Amino acid sequence: MSENLSFVSPTPNSPWGTYLQQVDRVIPYLGDLARWSETLKRPKRALIVDVPIEMDDGTVAHFEGYRVQHNMSRGPGKGGVRFHPDVTLEEVMALSAWMTVKTAAVNLPYGGAKGGIRVDPKKLSLQELEKVTRRYTSEIGIIIGPHTDIPAPDVNTNAQIMAWMMDTYSMNVGGTATGVVTGKPLHLGGSLGRVKATGRGVFVTGREGARRIGLDLRGARIAVQGFGNVGSVAAELFAEAGAKIVAVQDHTGTIVNENGLDLSKLIPIARTVAGAVSFKGGDVIPNDKFWDVPCDILIPAALEGQITAERAKKTTAKLVLEGANGPTVPEADDILAERGVLVVPDVICNAGGVTVSYFEWVQDFSSFFWDEDEINVRLDRIMMNALNHIWDTADKHKITLRTATYAVACERILMARQERGLYP
Repeated sequence: MSENLSFVSPTPNSPWGTYLQQVDRVIPYLGDLARWSETLKRPKRALIVDVPIEMDDGTVAHFEGYRVQHNMSRGPGKGGVRFHPDVTLEEVMALSAWMTVKTAAVNLPYGGAKGGIRVDPKKLSLQELEKVTRRYTSEIGIIIGPHTDIPAPDVNTNAQIMAWMMDTYSMNVGGTATGVVTGKPLHLGGSLGRVKATGRGVFVTGREGARRIGLDLRGARIAVQGFGNVGSVAAELFAEAGAKIVAVQDHTGTIVNENGLDLSKLIPIARTVAGAVSFKGGDVIPNDKFWDVPCDILIPAALEGQITAERAKKTTAKLVLEGANGPTVPEADDILAERGVLVVPDVICNAGGVTVSYFEWVQDFSSFFWDEDEINVRLDRIMMNALNHIWDTADKHKITLRTATYAVACERILMARQERGLYP
């Protein structure tokens, strides 16, 4: 008899707690597979590592790092590595679990994993950042590999960090292993289309969501929270389709223009240290007023837990596209559903990145690389096929897209678990 306990008891309103609630909501739709549902609530493996480095001033600093492999029933672990001062084990557990669901939702042959280091990379020199990356990679090297667990970029990590990770792992195994990470520079086995893939996936799923609710993208007002790689790319694509980006919030603050922000000028400025608020083509407002800006589409593309119950009651959006992982807490999800707001959940909406990461991994193994047009065509087809199947499930059971996505994904995960059996 199984006790109803999770791997780690969640703290209130935590990402792990949000994930567990999402799993509980899908259990009634799993049929006989529900007997395996505890599998979804327990990460397969969690590694905590000390990351000591010598700083430029000669002192020794210690940082805490994590790599969590949530479920690998369908294939090797897949998931990014984030460098952030607020990273915790519980957060990384949730992110790894969402990767399990995400890869299954788009039917990629992966499980879910995630990594992180509790560090503010903005306070490190380039040399110190390299040392942190290489030491962390050496510490988690006992559980990652091209056939076991493949890291990728996430918050505050990029192609250069992936290059250092790939090189460190390769030196430790005695041969170049390009497939150990994705999101690498092109000349080290990276893939065309990878940088814009997550934002493109947000646009593709958002375009279909808008079509389904009868929202014309031409003239539609869009508010974007988080203006890094995901938010800015999605904003560009929506603007090309005729929408107006009326509000943008990044780590420096919030800027609005009801007539639409000029992205060709805003994006280069937002990428500087000064950030979006230094752009002169809009008005700066307090961050908490971002949620009051009249909009048709809301794209949370920052961190977890941003759409609270209070904010869900405020927003005028008809469509929410989750570019970030876990941006909506369960209580807010219910409020949005009651208000008739369509939410395209993170585990399908932002799956473009992991899909093109899969393409990169395949290309590395075959040493045969595709052009960007082919990658975009393949990406769009996979995203649309996955979304249409999820939508059919939602219509059949009269459930939200989130619950439908979990139903489709968890059925695939638990079917693999059941058919593989338990060893020993």
